[in-house]
Amino acid sequence: MPAPIILDCDPGIDDALAIAFASGHPGIDLLGITTVAGNVGVDKTTANALAVSEFIGAAGTPVTAGCAVPLVRPALDAREVHGESGLGGAVLPPSRGAPAPGHAVDYIIGTVAAAPGEITLVATGPLTNIALAVRREPRLAGWVRNFVIMGGSAGRGNTTAAAEFNMWADPEAAAVVFGAGWTVTMLGLDVTLRTSASPAVLQRMRELGPLGTTLLLPALGSYRAGPAGGARGARPRGASTAGPAVHDVCAVSWVAQPGLFRLVPAHVAVETTGVLTSGMTVTDFTVGTGAGNALVAMDIDVEGFWELALRTYAGVAARLGGAQQGG
Repeated sequence: MPAPIILDCDPGIDDALAIAFASGHPGIDLLGITTVAGNVGVDKTTANALAVSEFIGAAGTPVTAGCAVPLVRPALDAREVHGESGLGGAVLPPSRGAPAPGHAVDYIIGTVAAAPGEITLVATGPLTNIALAVRREPRLAGWVRNFVIMGGSAGRGNTTAAAEFNMWADPEAAAVVFGAGWTVTMLGLDVTLRTSASPAVLQRMRELGPLGTTLLLPALGSYRAGPAGGARGARPRGASTAGPAVHDVCAVSWVAQPGLFRLVPAHVAVETTGVLTSGMTVTDFTVGTGAGNALVAMDIDVEGFWELALRTYAGVAARLGGAQQGG
């Protein structure tokens, strides 16, 4: 049976690609999308989630808006990377639908509580919604099947020298989440920066009809470098320089095919007070198996990842009637 998930996100170019993947993979049942301020403000991330869902033929997926600001800090964004709209150069028709009533935090708690042990919670934006949910209902940590994030790094950052964007945007929320008593599957920059869309990958996207030419390629084509080498742009040693990386797709691809990643047990703490290191995920690999609070991805089968992603996108394109031969 498909794995049921809730996707908490801040679309965002790579979040949009993650939505398309989660909606299109036959092994995933996308129960709902919750939105948070991050790459752009929450009104835009919500509108983008609705527009992407409708464009890919998943208009029935509920989209519930969440937090507009971090727990204690002023709102930050990455418009210099994702563009004013949040979707780069992709221009989608405005959604004819509306957000689901209520707040993302209530949706997450209520949906997971109704099916304890069954739902995987996937977060690809700042962790504000998740922190508030687990604060309000600490049992959430034991009710989820898995909790996986795109965020952090065992090495350097991409927004500052120390911090990855999602952690930097709300480090207090990240600290709450890593201390909530569950095991966080952390797919950070150590692996996500290796998922660059090469010219060969982009060519295969061109063969996907409107999905490729209207969403995937225009979005990726304007994925811009930002501060400190680029929010989502700085590349640690060994990272590919072939093209834009699709960070957030890693989180949903782990649900579909976890064997693509090598996970290492660790204890992760989030720096909240450092002048130069705020948002840093301090990763200690000296803990024994089962003694830490995280499983940190340190390697990825890049070829396998792209075969999975492109096959999934081809399925979405076929559903839309837009795939050309060779997709």
